[in-house]
Amino acid sequence: MDERLADVAQQLLLIERELRVLGLWTPVPPSPVALASAEPFCVDTLEFEEWLQWIFLPRMKVILEEGQPLPAVSGIHPMAEVVYRERPVGGLLAALLEFDRLIANE
Repeated sequence: MDERLADVAQQLLLIERELRVLGLWTPVPPSPVALASAEPFCVDTLEFEEWLQWIFLPRMKVILEEGQPLPAVSGIHPMAEVVYRERPVGGLLAALLEFDRLIANE
């Protein structure tokens, strides 16, 4: 695994850790219907942290494990800023910002 992929993998672990620390990690998955939303970030069926846990993190894990190309861009941090504008989730925001930076290869 090259250095950039290793950095992305590490960042995904940090995002999961932040979700757990903040109490936003849940052991119960959303319904299949909720997971099947076609809306960006599943905004119509999931909370943002559910989307991170049940859609984003598993998808990124598959991409890394199968050696698929990384996405060309990521806009997760701006969405998180909107969702959490009134909640103290600084560590999660920082982890998502770094993920976006890594994807942009900056």
